Amino acid sequence: VNVYVKMFTNSPFLLCMDLAHSQEEVIDPKYLWVGPDGRNLEGQLHVNLTETGKLMVMSFKEFMSGAYTCTLSHKILETTTREEREVFETYKFMVYAYREADLAYQVFVRFTTEECDLAANDQFFGELKRILNNIISDLTCQIVESSYTCRSVKVPKQGLLHQLFVSFQVNPFAPGWEEACHEVPYDCEDLTNARVHEARGRIEEFFNKQTYALRHQFKTLPKIHYIENSFSVIHIDSCRPGFGKNNLTHKSCASCCVVCDPGTYSPNNDVTCQICPKPQVRMYGARSC
Repeated sequence: VNVYVKMFTNSPFLLCMDLAHSQEEVIDPKYLWVGPDGRNLEGQLHVNLTETGKLMVMSFKEFMSGAYTCTLSHKILETTTREEREVFETYKFMVYAYREADLAYQVFVRFTTEECDLAANDQFFGELKRILNNIISDLTCQIVESSYTCRSVKVPKQGLLHQLFVSFQVNPFAPGWEEACHEVPYDCEDLTNARVHEARGRIEEFFNKQTYALRHQFKTLPKIHYIENSFSVIHIDSCRPGFGKNNLTHKSCASCCVVCDPGTYSPNNDVTCQICPKPQVRMYGARSC
């Protein structure tokens, strides 16, 4: 059975018996829970183990992921022969730490330009990135994966124009983002998502102001200028280092960022756990090999 536990929360109680046993009496039951490291869980501080064999793992973290196995032993009394025998049954749970996905935004915008081979195009693009990063720097967000291409576009009633197709990602993990989380207990996914959402709003406002300026403040349009209503944005998910998505392995938690399995790692905020070359890591949630 696969069980998914959100980081820093308690797991649900894991029951050391199947449905049939839970509906009938069990004589002299004994329970032995073993954790992912092969050690007996009885008496360990991070678990709540009841006398009826229920197990809760508390304040779940990456390294707690793995196989939790319970062996149930109980007596069966033979009424006709008055004999008793002890039977053993084993139940295994694969327990995984997960996080909610972090938001990022992919932005697309266009500008007109006089020619595609102008050196001014590169200069303009570099200045645009600098301005946008300044707008959102106090949110510990940043512009990443930015690029542009220049294309010739036939526009109705305007003829053939040259346009810069600009794309970039608004990412919430600029240097210092971890310090911004220190004031938030445990996990700061909500804070991170709120920051990047505000950053997206500021950037949209910046381009809206470009439209106003072009309409009301310029008598002669600049050689490179924003194309009205060309701003568009889509939201994309990202996972924290050590976590990734896998719709095949974790079908019941397909939208979750699940801890990377041993032998895989995720060094960045991508959504994929990469296979680790030798020597392979043997821990959950690896960020490097």
